[in-house]
Amino acid sequence: MGNFNFSPSTETRTLKVMVEGAMSQEDAGRFIQEYNEHVSKFDPTQYEIVLDCTGLNVSSPDVLPMLEQCYIMYKESGFKKVIFTIAKNPVLKMQLGRVARSTKLENYEIVEV
Repeated sequence: MGNFNFSPSTETRTLKVMVEGAMSQEDAGRFIQEYNEHVSKFDPTQYEIVLDCTGLNVSSPDVLPMLEQCYIMYKESGFKKVIFTIAKNPVLKMQLGRVARSTKLENYEIVEV
């Protein structure tokens, strides 16, 4: 079961998102719904989205389409930058990078901590 939490900050103009665990399709659906609720309250073109993925597991193949949909949402929302923070995990880093390339998300960065 996956967990997530949204923390928008008008002071730093960031939307911090913590995601952890293994996301199911149901979790992804809830994530998308909450994401839309938060993003509707500010202009995302003035913000960066920072996704804390340090506790995130590699996604299973059945959840990848939902992950791709999230990347498309970030792109369509128009965030100035999309930053993924991960623990040292080469497989997760490859997966996140591959999804970014397949969805043509260009303004992303993967930061290992």
